[in-house]
Amino acid sequence: MAVRRVGIEETLLRSGIDPARMREARKESERSGVSLIEGIQRTHAAPADQVGRALADMLGLPFRDKIDHEAVDVDLVRPISLAMAREEGFLPCWKDGAFVRVAISDERALGMLEDLRLLYQHPVRPFVVASDVLNSAMNKAYDRAAKSASATLEGIIEDGLEDEEGDLNLAGDIVDDPNQAPIIKFVNSLLSNAVKDRASDIHIEPFEKELAVRFRVDGVLREIVKPPPKLQASIVSRVKIMAGLNIAEKRIPQDGRIRTRFAGREIDLRVSTLPVRHGERVVMRILEKGTVFSLDGVGMGADNLALFRAIIQKPHGIVLVTGPTGSGKTTTLYSALAEINAPDLNILTIEDPIEYELRGIGQTQVNPKIDLTFASALRAHLRQDPDVILVGEIRDRETAENAVQASLTGHLVFSTLHTNDAATAFTRLIDMGVEKFLVTSSLLAVLAQRLVRKLCPNCKAPFVPTDGELREAGIDRAALVGHTVYRSVGCSSCNSTGYRGRSGIYEFLPVSEEVRELVLANAPANAVAKRARELGMRSLRDDGIRVVLEGRTSLDEVMRVTQEDVSEA
Repeated sequence: MAVRRVGIEETLLRSGIDPARMREARKESERSGVSLIEGIQRTHAAPADQVGRALADMLGLPFRDKIDHEAVDVDLVRPISLAMAREEGFLPCWKDGAFVRVAISDERALGMLEDLRLLYQHPVRPFVVASDVLNSAMNKAYDRAAKSASATLEGIIEDGLEDEEGDLNLAGDIVDDPNQAPIIKFVNSLLSNAVKDRASDIHIEPFEKELAVRFRVDGVLREIVKPPPKLQASIVSRVKIMAGLNIAEKRIPQDGRIRTRFAGREIDLRVSTLPVRHGERVVMRILEKGTVFSLDGVGMGADNLALFRAIIQKPHGIVLVTGPTGSGKTTTLYSALAEINAPDLNILTIEDPIEYELRGIGQTQVNPKIDLTFASALRAHLRQDPDVILVGEIRDRETAENAVQASLTGHLVFSTLHTNDAATAFTRLIDMGVEKFLVTSSLLAVLAQRLVRKLCPNCKAPFVPTDGELREAGIDRAALVGHTVYRSVGCSSCNSTGYRGRSGIYEFLPVSEEVRELVLANAPANAVAKRARELGMRSLRDDGIRVVLEGRTSLDEVMRVTQEDVSEA
C-alpha cells in the first residue's frame, strides 16, 4: 500500500501554525508563482527555523541551525551563479570525504542535486537550514571573492585603467560577474556595498581637488571612498547609461531609474544628476522591490495604532501625515493602504514619483510637462469611481480644495503636508486658501512623524541619565522606575555607529469637536496643540521618550530628532 507523504503545509499546521496565516502564505505563493516556503517567508507566516525543521522532518534530512561561513569552499561555489542558487534555494558548502554537502532551505532544491552530482563528479548529500541562515551564508560565500568598492578602486589605479569604461551594458545580478571592466566593477561595488550597508541613498560629489562618495544610512551621511577626480566623468557616465540618461548632456539636471538585482533581490535606484561647478553631482535613492508594508512595523505605540486603524476605516474624510522630507511619511501611508486594501475597494494614488508598486492599487505619477499635476490628476481620479485616494502631497490651493471636495463627496483621502507638527496642518491649509469650515469638516486626523535610529541590539549599554539630561528631556526620574535606559556604543555589526535601523515616533491628533471649535475660533496652532495634549495627544518628544523607555533608542537620539519640539507642559 502506498504511503502518503505529508506535505510542508500539513507539517507546519500540525506544529501549531495559525491556519489563517498559512492560507495567506498559500495565496501569496499562488499569486506570485513562488514555492509555498517562499510564500511563508514573504508573509512571515512562520519563523524561518520552524519552517526549516519542519522541512527536514518531512524530507528525512538532518537539520543544522547554522553554517560556518569560513568553512564554505568557494571553489564549489564559483561554478554556480548566485542568481541560480537564490532561485533554487541551495548552497554547495564543503566536501565531506567522498561527498559534497549542500545546504538547502526549500524542497525545490532537491531537483538540483543530480545536476550538482554531475558538475562535481561526486555524490551529493543535502542538509536543511533555515532560509535566513542560507541567505546569510550565500552573501558571505559570494562576497568573499568580491572586492569592496575601495579595494576595487585601488585595483583600477594600480592597473593604470583610470579612463577605461569598457562595455557599459548592465546585465544580470550586480554581484554575479567577476570579469567586468574596472569602472563597471567599481560602480557595481558601490551599489552592492550600499545595499549590504542598508543605505537609503548614494551620493557622488565632485569638488575642485577630490571626488567624494557618501552613503546615507539610517538618515545619516557617512563618507565611503574618495576616488581621484579624473575618474569622475567615467563614473558618472556609467551611472547615466545604467539609468538611461543622456551622457552627452551635462548642462541640465536629469532624472532616471536603474533596475537591477543584488544577491537575488530586485533593487530599483532613482537617479538624479545635477550640474555643479566641478562636474555633475549624482544621488541615487535605493528602493527594494517586494517590500512588505504593515502598520505593525512602523513603530507606532499600541494606543495610537488602535486609534489610527479606526480612523483609516472611515468611509470618507482626509487623513494627513506631516513631517519633513525623509521622515517616513510614504512608508506610513503605504502601510495604511496595505491595511485597508481589499477587493471591494477601488484605491488610486497620485505620486511624485511612484516609489514602490502596490499590488491591486492604481498608481499615477504626476508629470508637470504635460500638465498632469496633483490637482489635475485628482480631478481625473474622481471620474474613476474611487473609494480611497492617496494624494502624494498637498502643495497648493487647487490641490487642497480638490482634496477637501473629494472627502466631502464620500471619498477617503490620504495625503501629506510639510509641517513640523500636527496642529500646524490646520493653519497651513487655511493659509493655502481653504475655508476654515471646510478644513474642520473634512479633516479626520493629522499624524506628525519623525524617524529615530534604533539602538544596535549587539552593543547597546545600560545608562543612567543625569538630572540635567532628564530635565532637558522633560522626564521625571520616577518615570524610569521599572525601565532601563540604554546608550549607543558601536560595534562591527553596526559599523561602529551604535545604531541599526530606524523606527517612527508620532504625534497623532484626531480632530475632535473641541479641536474643531478652536480652529473655527482662529486659535493659534500652539493653543490647538496644548488642548490636544490635554485630551491625551503625545508630542513627538513624548512619544520618543516612550521608545527610549522601551529600550529601542537612546535619549540623545530623541533629543536630536525633536529639537524643534517646544511642547508646553
